[in-house]
Amino acid sequence: MTAPAPILCEGLGSLSTRFAHGFFTRQGGVSRGVYEGLNVGIGSDDQREHVLENRARVAARLGDCAFLATPRQVHSPDVAVVEAPWAPDEQPIADAVVTNRPGIAAGVLTADCGPVLFAEPQAGVVGAAHAGWKGATGGVLENTIAAMERLGAQRSRILATLGPTISQANYEVGPEFVDRLIALDPANRTYLTASKRPDHAMFDLPAYIVARLARAGVTARWTGECTYADSDRFFSYRRTTHRGEPDYGRQISAILIRD
Repeated sequence: MTAPAPILCEGLGSLSTRFAHGFFTRQGGVSRGVYEGLNVGIGSDDQREHVLENRARVAARLGDCAFLATPRQVHSPDVAVVEAPWAPDEQPIADAVVTNRPGIAAGVLTADCGPVLFAEPQAGVVGAAHAGWKGATGGVLENTIAAMERLGAQRSRILATLGPTISQANYEVGPEFVDRLIALDPANRTYLTASKRPDHAMFDLPAYIVARLARAGVTARWTGECTYADSDRFFSYRRTTHRGEPDYGRQISAILIRD
């Protein structure tokens, strides 16, 4: 049986053995068909027993994980503070989770959007944020940092890592998006390059996310993988759309404080 093999960040990995984290790929799951591998998307049309088994494998790989806390994501700027486990069908509606409770893994699901894991080792606070363009421009990253501060974290000590995300080479956006992004801040032009199609552009979501994190005062980096370009390792909503497939899986990124 192939085991999950998450991508680990050197910065987060340098923390004490008190923490565990992983940007999980498709490897090591039981799902089949378009969901082949480690699909953890409860909202997908995959067989529920497969999704639950995949989530159990993620928890086992993290170790000391009593509960895998992932919210019902809606591309919002909202953050849930996790103090105790919830039932699988009672997820809070949010796009980030933070906690200071050992054994609870803060996690988010993605399939092109940016998964960001946060840790403040001295205060013992962790978080995870789902940052697509809506969430990133709407403030989900800054809200996650603020929620961690309310649990005792200091932003100057927070480490943040962006995991596998669609890269600029594969993220074409239309004129409405370009206008909206520039209206937010004319300096955002730096994250756009010309597309082959008139009035379209290629958006550098990873650079935009890392820049917002840096401006918020936290140490940030990107692991460098593109979800669209690597179908063997990652699910991708945009790739699924281009291929005309009926549905897509979701990979998970999670971090916890060991008990």
